[in-house]
Amino acid sequence: MEFTKENIVSKDILLKAFHHMMIAKATADIYEENRGITKYVHSTSRGHEAVQLATAYQLKKDDWVSPYYRDEAMLLGMGFTPYQLMLQLLAKAEDPFSGGRSYYSHPSSLDENLPKIIHQSSATGMQAIPTTGVAQGLKYIQEFNLKQFDENPVVVCSLGDNSITEGEVSEAFQFAALHQLPIIFLVQDNEWGISVKKEEARTSDAYDFAAGFVGLERMKFNGTDFVESFTQMKQAFDFVRSEQKPLLVCARTVLIGHHTSGVRREFYRDEADLEKHRSEDPGLILKNYLLNEGFEENHLNEIEVEARKIVEKDFEKAVAAEDPKTETVEDFVFVPTPILEETGTRVPTDTKEKIVMVDAAIHAIQEIMYKHPEALLYGQDVGERIGGVFRETVTLGKKFGNKRVFNTAIQEAYIIGSTVGMSAVGLKPIVEVQFADYLYPGLNQLITEISKSSYLSMGKFPVSNIIRVPIGAYGGGGPYHSGSVESILCNIKGIKIAYPSNAADFKGLLKAAFYDPNPVIMLEHKGLYWSKVPGTEDAKTIEPAEDYILPFGKADKILEADQTEIDEGRSMVIITYGMGVHWAKAAAKNFKGKVEIIDLRTLIPLDESLVFESVKTHGKCLVLTEEPLQNSFAEAFASRISKECFKFLDAPVETLGSLNIPAVPINLILEKEMLPNAEKVSVKISEILAY
Repeated sequence: MEFTKENIVSKDILLKAFHHMMIAKATADIYEENRGITKYVHSTSRGHEAVQLATAYQLKKDDWVSPYYRDEAMLLGMGFTPYQLMLQLLAKAEDPFSGGRSYYSHPSSLDENLPKIIHQSSATGMQAIPTTGVAQGLKYIQEFNLKQFDENPVVVCSLGDNSITEGEVSEAFQFAALHQLPIIFLVQDNEWGISVKKEEARTSDAYDFAAGFVGLERMKFNGTDFVESFTQMKQAFDFVRSEQKPLLVCARTVLIGHHTSGVRREFYRDEADLEKHRSEDPGLILKNYLLNEGFEENHLNEIEVEARKIVEKDFEKAVAAEDPKTETVEDFVFVPTPILEETGTRVPTDTKEKIVMVDAAIHAIQEIMYKHPEALLYGQDVGERIGGVFRETVTLGKKFGNKRVFNTAIQEAYIIGSTVGMSAVGLKPIVEVQFADYLYPGLNQLITEISKSSYLSMGKFPVSNIIRVPIGAYGGGGPYHSGSVESILCNIKGIKIAYPSNAADFKGLLKAAFYDPNPVIMLEHKGLYWSKVPGTEDAKTIEPAEDYILPFGKADKILEADQTEIDEGRSMVIITYGMGVHWAKAAAKNFKGKVEIIDLRTLIPLDESLVFESVKTHGKCLVLTEEPLQNSFAEAFASRISKECFKFLDAPVETLGSLNIPAVPINLILEKEMLPNAEKVSVKISEILAY
């Protein structure tokens, strides 16, 4: 694509840019002069100011931007003050972005008069997927006329040059190009990673690399020259705003400052390299341009002196600001959910016909999507053609069309991470990872971006999504389609996890997940979808009414022991979930009146109060799981039960799970040997009751 270099920069903009560059220079100088005070690791924008300000001046209030950790000049150009940035630098209570929780230049903002900024992490390049999700969401909103904008919004994702080698950045490029999303990928190329030079890291720059993504337009220019940068970025924004197509901008910059305050330039750069970069200081280039254009040198010097005074004053004020209160440290892990009580009709009286779990999910999503146009569903093979490999989305594509129910490529990271941006613009994405074993490529986005978003943005950006994950072993599914992953997920703070064992719970929990503003993972056992596994007939239930909602964190006592057996000390309780519920029910038939069973239904939040109450009543407990037992969720929970209920125990809290092997073998005999079953549970019950 051809872009002109016509000079379209006004006098006011030139002076504004010089002022902001001098502010950025003064902040870097003051931070360096006060290293004992600016103790938290930070980067500055020195060497990148021109293209950052040129970008900032194009942004409008309905636009979205994801600055990265060197983009302080961009933030200054958008309208944030040095004082606001310094509050984050010094991790102060009034830090407007994170309340003292995150690094410098890690913004998040919903200011109605400024461009919007989702939370993003420090992880290199990981912002590309969530930010592309913003563009995906904006396109959906406009296609379905869910909101009116004065002008077409533009999304900007700012990246460093070495981040382009990350695979997740390529997933974002691929999706943006395929779906023609309104996003600018701004790559600031200073030729360095940390101590890694471009020759060590990549075969080409971002401009050449992007040539392979058909549909992604490209441009390249000198990002140290403000006049050229402004001219080019204006054309870039005009193109994306009018054409609503993606564009990659490769801007050559220099690195004048340190990589970070902790990895200093003198550690790895020689004087020749430093001098080469200093010679292209955007501030000096702009000052010389202004002098050649007839601006008074005294006036420019006054601007520089005044900038230093502003920054000194703001720094002094920020240093004096209060630190966060210790009692706030747990705030914003989740934002409040409106779903606190079980509501609606669980067992309608107008039917006795039972449905399978897979249909309960389909019907729940169908009811949601008819009622809520902001809901959409995507993932691998979930579209109209087959409706999921387990038929778990069948009919939905035909009913709602391929813009609301659609297939993606094999991009687990994109499927999961894009929900950050979709949620930020007000949508409710329901996405699917085809098998639990294939969740791992998406863990980076789940842990680094999704789980931390609410906490580090002070609740501004909880990720409201539903991630469906078929899980579990049966029938020879083998080592890559049968795994259990709940322990890994339960170690991620900031997400909620459901694991239903029957159709009614499944439908009620899905509804609760939809109305919950926090991220939710639905673990859906493949062996329970159709109740084809012997002993799982009870997974089928009468379908609850459309208004039925089951809150998270409410376990269910699905079998009670006889009071006589309890009084005589001959009873016990099994704590379980998912397929374990059906093994426990089958085994309990051999111990009439002696066994209570609690179905946890959700793993996060966990109904510890019901469990502890029950264990204290019976004095004997088994925690049952399908996962390999060692270091599992079940073992961890058993430990907490032991501690809380120690005085009431008549026997050690026992656990039972799969054998500690790294994969589920495909041979049915070996699979059976690995997994728990009703017979193995019966043996364990006998051992516990013998105490």
